[in-house]
Amino acid sequence: MLLSPVIHCHDRDLFSVAPMIDCTDRHFRYLARLISRKTMLYTEMLTIKEILCDKTGYALQLNAIEHPVGIQLGGSDPALLAHCTQLAVQEGYDEINLNVGCPSDKVQQGGIGACLMLQPKTVAACIEAMVKIATVPVTVKCRLGVDDHDSYEHLAEFIKVVSAQGCSKFIIHARKAWLKGLSPKQNREIPPLDYERAYRLKTDFPHLTIVLNGGIQHFDEVDSHLVRVDGVMLGRAIYNNPYMLHQVDSRYFGGDVGISEEAVVLAYMNYVENELVRGTKLTAMTRHLVKLFHKKPKASYWRKYLGSNGSQKGAGVEIIQQALEQMQG
Repeated sequence: MLLSPVIHCHDRDLFSVAPMIDCTDRHFRYLARLISRKTMLYTEMLTIKEILCDKTGYALQLNAIEHPVGIQLGGSDPALLAHCTQLAVQEGYDEINLNVGCPSDKVQQGGIGACLMLQPKTVAACIEAMVKIATVPVTVKCRLGVDDHDSYEHLAEFIKVVSAQGCSKFIIHARKAWLKGLSPKQNREIPPLDYERAYRLKTDFPHLTIVLNGGIQHFDEVDSHLVRVDGVMLGRAIYNNPYMLHQVDSRYFGGDVGISEEAVVLAYMNYVENELVRGTKLTAMTRHLVKLFHKKPKASYWRKYLGSNGSQKGAGVEIIQQALEQMQG
């Protein structure tokens, strides 16, 4: 049973799936939406360079089924971020999120991501420019801090400076980031979690929406956090077991219990057929399906069949159908 959140925030803030590079692409988001109608979804981070160099507009394309969905932008140039915000709003995204949390070397080299936590005035300038253009919420996803700049006072000052320019929602990955010496994966696991700091932010900035992210695996944990913050975001736990989402609508939004795994597969097959006609590779879509039957009987067969047959020349939707028939047999 859902415990009462701190304030009556927008429904879509209650539960969301994190933006994850190489994971939350359009195909995964379509799959996730088949399982949960209410969960807030996010794109993987799209840099301003990726968007502005894409003459086809494919990077920003949105499927109507994905709503509610936010786009996560990576950048540090206020004017260019404002332009990308305008393009995203025109495409129909429900939220524009600025990445201030990714610690990868590549991202740092571009002067974006987690290193921006050391430059609150730059982030504030970006938010100011984006808010002027946007007709939807502009939000920030950040860490508790970076390197040795990880005191609560530093975090609170960052939130204060940035929120003053119109950002009213912060998604807090409750770990700091080490900019050198750790891989992105290690930065998701090694720096200790400190949920209390996120709770304190909600206490000190009650007018802001605070969404908690990092290390959360189960719905009972989600429930306990919702007593202290406005929303909870899960990442790898969902990607590694997407069918978890079938509980979300009934548990948090008063909706129906999600459909079965088999019904999800059949609906996704229709999407796959249409995408194949557009020239999308089968493996680009089946890679998100492999963990659908997480820990179910024959789950290993499902994974192996899709993995070994999906990449064959000329392979089509029948590969998914054959794998499903074996699961049902």
